Amino acid sequence: MKCPACQHNGTRVVDSRPIDEMKSIRRRRECEACGYRFTTFEKVEEMPLIVVKKDGSREEFSREKVLRGLIRACEKRPVSLDMLEGVVFDIEKELRRSGNPEVKSEEVGELVMNRLADIDEVAYVRFASVYRQFKDITVFIDELKDLLDRNPGDKDSK
Repeated sequence: MKCPACQHNGTRVVDSRPIDEMKSIRRRRECEACGYRFTTFEKVEEMPLIVVKKDGSREEFSREKVLRGLIRACEKRPVSLDMLEGVVFDIEKELRRSGNPEVKSEEVGELVMNRLADIDEVAYVRFASVYRQFKDITVFIDELKDLLDRNPGDKDSK
């Protein structure tokens, strides 16, 4: 790496430490010619994850947008923000692990619903009612039946 002071093409690393929750490395370097010290940063280059909407339009995956939807669904429910942030992290990790740079919005929605069903049933129903755009009460009842079938042991305790 070139020294920013003298342009010599030889430096040595004096110190390295992880930053940004272990996503980057901060390195202190020293020029072998003039002794000038400077800092560099190294991080993994992530490819953008594109969400293909129902209408065919595309937009970059937004952690914040998913988190807002989860927060809205969990309003006045005993679910911590840390838990919701963990859900968003897990969803993004699963989408990136698939190796496909484009995912359908339906896939994102289904992943959110699957996580919510395990966390809080009321939040799940709230999210599902908006996400699936229930047209009438029978569709809503069918969704509730599916939820009860998914968690058969929970019927007796409620």
